[in-house]
Amino acid sequence: MSRTFTGIQRLRALAKMTLAATSAWALLVFGATAQAQPYPSRAITIVVPFAAGGATDILARVVGQHLGEELKQPMLVDNKPGAGGNIGGAFLVKSAPDGYTLYMGAVGTQTINPFLYKKMSFDPIKDMAAISRVANVPNLLVAHPDKPYKTVPELIAYAQAHPGKVNFGSSGSGTSVHLSGELFKSLARVDMIHVPYKGSGPAMADLLAGQIDIMFDNMPSALPHVKAGKLVPLAVTTPKRAPELPDTPAIGEFVKGYEATSWFGLFAPAQTPANVIAAVHTALGRVMGKAEVKAKLADLGAEPVYETPRQFDAFIAAEAIKWRKVVQESGASVD
Repeated sequence: MSRTFTGIQRLRALAKMTLAATSAWALLVFGATAQAQPYPSRAITIVVPFAAGGATDILARVVGQHLGEELKQPMLVDNKPGAGGNIGGAFLVKSAPDGYTLYMGAVGTQTINPFLYKKMSFDPIKDMAAISRVANVPNLLVAHPDKPYKTVPELIAYAQAHPGKVNFGSSGSGTSVHLSGELFKSLARVDMIHVPYKGSGPAMADLLAGQIDIMFDNMPSALPHVKAGKLVPLAVTTPKRAPELPDTPAIGEFVKGYEATSWFGLFAPAQTPANVIAAVHTALGRVMGKAEVKAKLADLGAEPVYETPRQFDAFIAAEAIKWRKVVQESGASVD
């Protein structure tokens, strides 16, 4: 009886060994097949670190749609708002560096937050691989039509006469929309209250409803409401007037030294293979060269940009120096 039992045990052990060997072989073959698949072979996600409806979201969807067509894969947009873009950024850097999770970053997330937040769980420069800038965008100072100021001088006069009574919304602490307001406060010497949101979309909704007074919003999300007569354009934040609003002055015409420009760009997690970065970069070049894309961005008040990863890295380094000074001089802080 004991010999029979021992034989059964041996058979069971042999069966387990055979199954294990078969599983290992299948895993090896599957893994080799998966590695051999050309990039991309499935859907790609673009993480947007702000709520839907803002400039970052709008640009991600415009560029993403055409990028998906060039790469011949579905392109999904995943909004992960909060903490001035840091929640979406943290998600990106924890993602697998395989090219299937990309990120639409902005001037605030990449070059302002590191100086505004005392603690961050990641380094937006070291933990992200730059692919290319996609757009430069002016910010537009807009006000609700019911407010008693229609020009920059009138806003300054009102704010100085009513300290702390004017509030300005933003897409989140540390964003260019926020820092544009802080820079205005500093240079115009006015006391205004900052009201942060989880994106331009929610902030714009409250501005249209009259819940907040003004906003230094990105042109793509503010311009449609100006054209519809729902908001009053007071000024643009760039040194010169914008072609889309030639009759709207620049803030610098009234406040000496004022200038604030937003930009947006595509990133991947650090350690993403060079061939994957190259594939996305090449496809993006075809996207940014399309007349349809150029026309759409121009209609939104955005200037299309396409550059090499190295050029984008150099640009980010210069922007970090600039915005660090703005943060320090404005006294803005989070935490």
